[in-house]
Amino acid sequence: MSLFLGIDIGTSTAKAILFDPMTAQTLAVATQEYPLLKPTPQQAEQNPTDWWQAVIKVVRRVTQLANRHDVVAIGLSGQMHGTVLLNNNGAPIRPAIIWADQRSQAECAELVKPYGAQSYAAITGTLPAPGFLAATLLWLSRHEADTLAQCQTVLLPKDYIAFCLTNELATEVSDAAGTGIFNIQQRTWATEIIESAGLPMKIFPRVVASTDITGYLTTQAATELGLPAAIPVVAGCADQPAQAIGNGLITAGQASITIGSGGQIFVPLANVMTTDPRLHVFNHAVPDTWYGLGAILSAGLALRWLRDLVGLQNEANAYKILSAEAAPLPPGAHGLIFLPYLSGERTPHMDPLARGAFIGLTAYHQRGHLARAVMEGVAMALRQTLELTLALGGQVERIIAAGGGADSPIWRQILADVIGLPLQQTQLAEQAGVGAALLAGIGTGYYPNFAAACGQVVRLGPLTMPNVSHRARYDELYSQFVALYPHLKQNFHELAGND
Repeated sequence: MSLFLGIDIGTSTAKAILFDPMTAQTLAVATQEYPLLKPTPQQAEQNPTDWWQAVIKVVRRVTQLANRHDVVAIGLSGQMHGTVLLNNNGAPIRPAIIWADQRSQAECAELVKPYGAQSYAAITGTLPAPGFLAATLLWLSRHEADTLAQCQTVLLPKDYIAFCLTNELATEVSDAAGTGIFNIQQRTWATEIIESAGLPMKIFPRVVASTDITGYLTTQAATELGLPAAIPVVAGCADQPAQAIGNGLITAGQASITIGSGGQIFVPLANVMTTDPRLHVFNHAVPDTWYGLGAILSAGLALRWLRDLVGLQNEANAYKILSAEAAPLPPGAHGLIFLPYLSGERTPHMDPLARGAFIGLTAYHQRGHLARAVMEGVAMALRQTLELTLALGGQVERIIAAGGGADSPIWRQILADVIGLPLQQTQLAEQAGVGAALLAGIGTGYYPNFAAACGQVVRLGPLTMPNVSHRARYDELYSQFVALYPHLKQNFHELAGND
C-alpha cells in the first residue's frame, strides 16, 4: 500500500505529512513559514501565492525526508474563514483577508440587522464575526467595489490550494459552514442572506462533501511538487474538524479543548436543535454531524506575549522557565487575575474591542505570578466557553486536551482544576494533517468509514485529574473572572476609541 499526503494551510505555516495507512504511522513532516501582512493594526492579510509556494516546498521536503514518492491520494486542511478572490484567469486579485482581520465589525451588524441575532444564527449556526468571509465580502463591496467586481470566484484558503493542485473550483461543507453565510441544515449557501446583502451569488463556488474527490493532480502541479500526475485530491475540511478527526471526535458525547495560538472548545453534535449566537455551530466533515465551537482569540498567544514582554523571546527554554516559576505558586497567583482579551474576544463576548488586563497587580507580584495568572485566565475563559458549548451537546466525562499549551504539565493541571473534569492529552502529533490524510483515505475508499479510520490512529495518554483541594478556590476566582468583563466593557470600548 502506498501513502496518503495531508496538507495543512495554517495561519503561520504550511505543513505536509506523509502517512502510511498500513502501519498507521506518520513517516515525515515538513513545515514552511510565510508572512502575515498587517497593512493597519486592524487588518490581517496573506498572499495566496505564498501559501502555494510554501506547499511546493513542504511537499518536496517531506517526500525527500521519507525518501518516498508513492502518494496515492491527497487530503487538505486549512485555516478557516479567510477570503481569496480570483479573477477570470484563476489568479488572486488581492491579498487574502484572513480570520484575524478586524476591519469588518460594522458589516457584521449590517448582515444581521434584517434578521435579528437568533434568526440569523438559526440559519447559519453562527453570527458573522470580523474576519469571516461573509463580513469581509460585504466590507469589500463597500470599500473596494472595483476589486470585488473583478472577482469570478471566492474561495477559502485550503480550497485555493486545491485549485492550484487540480484546476477545479470548489469548497466543501465544513469550510463553507465557517463563512457565516451558509445554511448549515440544508448544506447550501444561504441565498437569502447573500441576496439581502447585495453580494453577487455567481462568485460562490460549488459545495461538495469533505470526502469527495474534487479533482486530480494536474501535470503542471505534479511537476512543481515532484509527484506523479493524476493523483486524486480529496476536498478535505477546515482545520478544526480535521484536528477533531485526528483526535477521534466524530460522534456526540465527546469534547476537546485546544490551547494553540487561540483556544477552542469542540463538541460534536448529532443534531442542531438550538443555536446560541455566542457560539459557532458548523457542519462537521463527518456526514450528518455538526459541531459546537467556542473560540477564544488569545490562548497560547497570551503566554507568547508575556514571554516577549519579559525579555525571553530569544530564550530557547522560555516556556519551561515560565512554567517552572508558575508551578509552585498557589491558585490565584496571590490575588492576580488576567483577562486574556489581547486581540478582542469571540466566545462569549463577540467583542473585537475587548481588551486584556491584569486585575489585582501589586509590587509583590513577579514574573512567575504573571505567568500563572495568564495560564489561569486562559483556563477560565475556556471554562466559560465550555459551559456554553456543552449546553448544546450535553455532558461529557472527560475532555481531550490538544495544542501546544496542553504539553505544559502545569497548564494542563490548571485547566483540569479550573474546569473540574479529567483531561486526556492526545498523543498524536499533527492532528490536522493526519485528519486531512485520513480524509484522503476515506475519500478514495481505503477506509470504509470514519470510525475505521480514526480507530487506527487515535492515541490518548493518561488522565490529568482535577485537584479537588483547588476546586473551591478556582470556583471563587471564576465567579470574579466572569464578573469583570461586564464591569470593564465600557472602559475597554472607550480606550479602544483612542487606539
